[in-house]
Amino acid sequence: MTSITADEYTVFVRLIREMTGIVLDGSKTYLVETRLAPLLAELKLATFSELYYRIKNDPGGELKRKAIDRITTQETSFFRDQAPFEMLKFKMLPDLVDARRGQFPALARLPLRIWSAACSTGQEIYSIAIALKEVLGNLSGYSIRILGTDISDAAIAKASYGVYSKFEIERGMSEDYLRRYFERRGEEFKISDEIRSMVSFRKLNLHEDFGALGRWDIVFCRNVAIYFGDEDKKSLFERINRVLERDGCLVIGSTESLLGVCPCFEAQRYLRSVFYRQKRERPGQ
Repeated sequence: MTSITADEYTVFVRLIREMTGIVLDGSKTYLVETRLAPLLAELKLATFSELYYRIKNDPGGELKRKAIDRITTQETSFFRDQAPFEMLKFKMLPDLVDARRGQFPALARLPLRIWSAACSTGQEIYSIAIALKEVLGNLSGYSIRILGTDISDAAIAKASYGVYSKFEIERGMSEDYLRRYFERRGEEFKISDEIRSMVSFRKLNLHEDFGALGRWDIVFCRNVAIYFGDEDKKSLFERINRVLERDGCLVIGSTESLLGVCPCFEAQRYLRSVFYRQKRERPGQ
């Protein structure tokens, strides 16, 4: 495999930051080499410098999209970490439904809007949809919008297709849910039409403005900002704050914290887990 030089790594770190907002330190040389080496082979290039200039001077942007697909982390699984989905089922959703019933007593269908901001290949957003179905049962009384966004074209395509291998299914999916919410197709499993119809997908770079997406009751933005620099991280959560309803909830990764990052949010504890709500103004402020 072609090795990347120190100078080449420096320019690729800058390029990856420009394209995705991801900040790589000096320990990620092997990651860049292994993930971008297939592009060198595909294009029959000898060095990473050649690949860099090809990406920078690609008028159609196809090579840039391929590079983003390969460099962005797509490690995910169904019901990953469990705790966020327990909070969704037993705390956030019940509170939200009660609040919406009080606000819209005359509406035949209560609005519920959930955004998975970095949905990768779809496991998280389908886990969210299954959790909603489990809690709400008959969905006819709700107007549900669940949106999954990701920077990777390849990830969005796979998520939209909704077909997973046995290995992917075994990472987090219970036998009961598998039986009820998937259809077996040979050695693969396809999400049921009912669950698939609950969600939609679109490509989105969180580094860019997303105000046009509308407002949200619950936002999942897990294990994304850990790859951002301090200013980009602060900007991201400030912009999420602007699209989140006043009584909405934000869920981030189990190893992440907004302490010292975005003062507009305050932590809410549920059992051994944490989610965030917008900070309420204190009297006299």
